[in-house]
Amino acid sequence: MSTVLANGSAAPADAGWLSRERTLAGPGFNRWLVPPCALAIHLCIGMAYGFSVFWLPMAKLLKGTDPGLCKAQSLASELFTTSCNWSVPAVSLTFTLFIVMLGVSAALWGGWLEHAGPRKAGFIAALCWGGGMILGGVGVAVHQLWLLWLGCGILGGIGQGLGYITPVSTLIKWFPDRRGMATGFAIMGYGGGAMIGAPIAVALMSRFAAADGTPGVSSTLIVMGGLYFVAMTLGAFGFRTAPAGWQPAGWQPAANAQAMITQRHVHLRRAWKTPQFWLIWGVLCLNVTAGIGVISMASPMLQEVFGSKLLGLAEGGAMTPAQKAAVVAAAAGLVGLISLFNSLGRLFWASVSDHIGRKATYATFFLLGIVLYGLMPTLGHLGLAALFVVVVCAILTMYGGGFATVPAYLADMFGTQMVGAIHGRLLTAWSVAGVIGPVLIANLRQTQLDAGVPSRLAYDHTLYILAALLLVGLVCNLLVRPVAERHFMTEAELAAERGLSHEAPAAAGGAQSAARGAFGLAGVLAWLAVGLPFLTGVWIALQKAAALF
Repeated sequence: MSTVLANGSAAPADAGWLSRERTLAGPGFNRWLVPPCALAIHLCIGMAYGFSVFWLPMAKLLKGTDPGLCKAQSLASELFTTSCNWSVPAVSLTFTLFIVMLGVSAALWGGWLEHAGPRKAGFIAALCWGGGMILGGVGVAVHQLWLLWLGCGILGGIGQGLGYITPVSTLIKWFPDRRGMATGFAIMGYGGGAMIGAPIAVALMSRFAAADGTPGVSSTLIVMGGLYFVAMTLGAFGFRTAPAGWQPAGWQPAANAQAMITQRHVHLRRAWKTPQFWLIWGVLCLNVTAGIGVISMASPMLQEVFGSKLLGLAEGGAMTPAQKAAVVAAAAGLVGLISLFNSLGRLFWASVSDHIGRKATYATFFLLGIVLYGLMPTLGHLGLAALFVVVVCAILTMYGGGFATVPAYLADMFGTQMVGAIHGRLLTAWSVAGVIGPVLIANLRQTQLDAGVPSRLAYDHTLYILAALLLVGLVCNLLVRPVAERHFMTEAELAAERGLSHEAPAAAGGAQSAARGAFGLAGVLAWLAVGLPFLTGVWIALQKAAALF
């Protein structure tokens, strides 16, 4: 006995609301209703990039503390102290925790996600990310650093990992003809989440500030956690999965054969043991390490390399407090531009990859990146701040584009059946880069300063080293070849895997024409719900960037 769902699909009577069977698309479903669901999740977890707005306020929560006594406290004592403010390095470790947990959770539960479906995985991601922020807010309220790490860092990181990979497999199966563009839409949201979330967080901290001026960090985390839980839950319940083997009417996959796109499938347990997996792992890790290098030092680099030149003043001239504030504002404008180009680059480059191929797209990233990283020191020496900013923005489009293109690269190489799980394993490259990149960059800069190198020249060697990392990434990418025949699943293995995923065949689903199904009011409202906040974030980023000009 089965239950007919509102969208025309059928599910067993005993199937729960979170089960994959409940998400099977009916014949009238329009595939363009899926990207807004993915964006709803990624715009929420993308606040990870905006968490830096909390670090300074978190370090100023207690009034009347003993500066001398608190300065000598160890990190271990900071975990439980209620009489000393936390240090910025201690609270910023939250970011490291949830980036590490993102990769770990995506790797551990990617295979489970393929069988459980996007609704259950998305809902659990909402519980972890939204609930983690709420728990972190409680930790701030009682001033327990370990609780902040547990909530926002560990639990939130699990939500990050599940939320990040949840839409990937679903979108790729709905858009076999535009894999890059489809995943670019979703992952664009992750790059743009901070553009929306950071201004909201700043406004809420001011709104909830205490009478003595203490910022309202706790209340802000709790409120935002609740909002994110609702938005992500709506996205999770909006997902519909395509029938197995679904293809758009009139599309001929054989036409893409020359672009290293397989029509077969590799199981997760074999995929991660292939040289192709580890070469692409290296490609992502090196691209991310170089990009994070620029992100982590963009604001101080602009201030230290150009300083008074940003205001048209002579080099080395004394600046008034107002002029110093203007330089800081200009640097903040660069941060806004970074968020914007990081986000838009994800959709742009992923869409480009549909036309020129993933391997050629990554080759472009590395070749162009080597030139741009190598050019940045020269632009700094010449005082060409405007060109310097343009180069940074171009680099950030490729940083974001690397994230958005890699799921389609994996689908090309290993097929679509388990691409979400394989992508989850690959995201450990992000975790590694997220730890190594900032540490490497900070230490290289400090070494230069300790050696007596002027601060405006302290980034030169660092940028050349990042260019060298991109050269290694280029070699990894050039070595990628089609997967050997022995790694692909047999028809029996594929049927068994689809049985575990409760996938209906395309003929039974009748979704051959689903791409042209009704869009309706629901589709308009769904796109407005994610589009308006995103465009608002773009407008805010552009306003901040105006300080640069």
